[in-house]
Amino acid sequence: MTQDSNSKAPPRSWQEKFAAAFRGTKLGIRGHSSFFVHFFFAALVVACSFALSLHSWEWCVLILCIGGVIVSELFNSAIETLVRGLPPEQRPNFWPALDIAAGAVLVASGFAVLLGFLILAPKFVTFLFGR
Repeated sequence: MTQDSNSKAPPRSWQEKFAAAFRGTKLGIRGHSSFFVHFFFAALVVACSFALSLHSWEWCVLILCIGGVIVSELFNSAIETLVRGLPPEQRPNFWPALDIAAGAVLVASGFAVLLGFLILAPKFVTFLFGR
């Protein structure tokens, strides 16, 4: 649907906005295999967190890490989808953007692993060996 610069789209209802957001989330997750890896490790972290009885602030940090990785992966998926929609001869011009988006996921994942290790490792040591 195209619009000229003088026309305005009719306002969407909140229901339509949320429906579009959920549809976008579903499209972002379904079409990209790396989400399986992120969800697997997120589930593993959540299971370990329950087993180790984390404090609420530790839960907050881990949930923020999981959310940050998933959000960065959704942005990466959006950029990949845009580039796939371009004519093949134009795609090489956008490879740097794809690499940067993938780098953002890598950085978010790296920080999540680091923070997860800092929170969970001492709990595992105490759990396995006592005090």
